[in-house]
Amino acid sequence: MTAEPALEAVDLKVSFGAIKALDGVSLRVHEGQILSVIGPNGAGKSSLLNCLSGVYRPHSGRVLFHGRDITALAPHRRAALGVARTFQGIQSYASMTVRQNILAGFHCRMKTGLLDALLYWPRAQREEREFSARAEEIIEFLELEELRHTLVGELGYGLRKRVDLGRALALGPRVLVLDEPMAGMSVEEKADLARFVLDIRAAHNTPVILVEHDMEVVMDISDQVLVMEWGRAIALGAPAEVRIDPRVINAYLGAEES
Repeated sequence: MTAEPALEAVDLKVSFGAIKALDGVSLRVHEGQILSVIGPNGAGKSSLLNCLSGVYRPHSGRVLFHGRDITALAPHRRAALGVARTFQGIQSYASMTVRQNILAGFHCRMKTGLLDALLYWPRAQREEREFSARAEEIIEFLELEELRHTLVGELGYGLRKRVDLGRALALGPRVLVLDEPMAGMSVEEKADLARFVLDIRAAHNTPVILVEHDMEVVMDISDQVLVMEWGRAIALGAPAEVRIDPRVINAYLGAEES
């Protein structure tokens, strides 16, 4: 594949004292690709996503977004560019409705200021109508129509994770970074979320970087799989290739299959 990557990590290194959380990790994800990152606990998966989204700044190495070096950019500036991230834990606002949570995701796209909002000038009204319409599109896409006015705190865990995804979609992501989005979900909820991830890719050609422990999901929906162990990448390839790699079996999949 010769096209420029949508998001690229080059030789990332992050240490916490003597612990090497990342030790020279590189990856590329292209438009329309789903790249899954797997590995045992402590492998460095979340540290990698933190570097990609700006939560961590690597001690060495670079992060490139469509060829632009964004290594030094803060998380909110990366979000404004279109690097959208969900986290392992639920990040939604429990006291707000589903619709309000998704509307909150448009904050990086808003151009009107405080004075516009207070005086409710025409451009503020236009922006409100635009984002309200787009929020409804996301609600419909994620099949949350009957819950749009429900407080998120009243929803079950799987639905709250779906709201987190909806807020990420409100950023209009050019790259979607998902950190264990299916953790703690039932089989049915995992199937629904996997379907939404595939639909996002199909609808907008959005590249997805996914950290996930469910190997069935990973092998079913991924184009590429990056396998990590103790801060290093030990394998990268198509799911069928990674599944039979002896290093991967010894480090990770062997425990799953035994």
